[in-house]
Amino acid sequence: MIKSFRRLTAFLADSACCRLINSINWRLSDRTNSPADLANYMTRCELLSRQEFYSKEPIKGLHIGPALLSWSSPVQSEFNENNVARARIFLSKQGWSAPSVLFLHALMSASDFGYQRIARRFNQMGWNALLVHLPFHYTRIPSGYLNGALALTSELIRNAETIRQAVMETRQLLELLRTRGADRFGLIATSYGGWIGSLLLSLEEDFEFAALLQPIVDIEEAIWNSPAALAIRSRLRRHLIEPGISRRHAHLSCPFDQKPLVDSKRIHLLAGEFDQIVPVQTLQRLAETWEIQNFEIVPQGHFGYVAMNRALRRLGFLLLLAVALVLESGVAMDLRCLLG
Repeated sequence: MIKSFRRLTAFLADSACCRLINSINWRLSDRTNSPADLANYMTRCELLSRQEFYSKEPIKGLHIGPALLSWSSPVQSEFNENNVARARIFLSKQGWSAPSVLFLHALMSASDFGYQRIARRFNQMGWNALLVHLPFHYTRIPSGYLNGALALTSELIRNAETIRQAVMETRQLLELLRTRGADRFGLIATSYGGWIGSLLLSLEEDFEFAALLQPIVDIEEAIWNSPAALAIRSRLRRHLIEPGISRRHAHLSCPFDQKPLVDSKRIHLLAGEFDQIVPVQTLQRLAETWEIQNFEIVPQGHFGYVAMNRALRRLGFLLLLAVALVLESGVAMDLRCLLG
């Protein structure tokens, strides 16, 4: 009875959110790339390695405010608002050299209230927390558009460049933290942010832990099967673009096509039992491909809070083991706040 109720509520929540996402996409101007433009872009990208495509560029125009970091994005779009990379910072008492956890939020994430609460927990443990404002979200929304509306559309070239922009900016942020004395990092990434986080793990190796919550990892499936992409695939078909087009870009943008540099024992992968957008089977396949032992199915759809709560509890136990070494050196941290 309880499972049936959870399945129903998950279905209703996912359906409502998918309907909203499709509605937002339908309202955008149809700027779908032509087959010829897509073919040219794919040809330019085919010989690039992942390290080349997401190259680590020096930070330019850095400004450190009391609550926000900002710098010039290494990938410039046609929208000025999106060309400034930003991350909200939650510093602990230990300052910049403290270990830092990065949050990569979901598509169209509209509020950072929940992240603020989680950040306070990490701060109390001596960890800094940074919420990366992904392209076209939060402080980077172009005038006249809704939050996140331009991040994932039928304009596939922009989608790829937006992912490239997000990954490169996050790599720059990690390098900035290293220059300020930090050498321990964590990652919590959800859905669209999980896609970016999954790619990041194939480029950066010094994460103590990474929690991927229902990440988008099969791009073809996301485009051609997901109920959230109905408007996108309708426009693609209208422009004579057929399934399979993203395969030529998979070596750069698909998590399945390259294993992480991070030890798989440090990766926690969570799937939603009733998820309509990223099916359990897809993430089960990723767990097998990446040899992830910490794979868990939680009772929710794609949209919900069970996965985050479960991830925090798992990470709490993981960090308890790590902090034992710190306690031996005489530095006490209270991890009970993370466990709630």
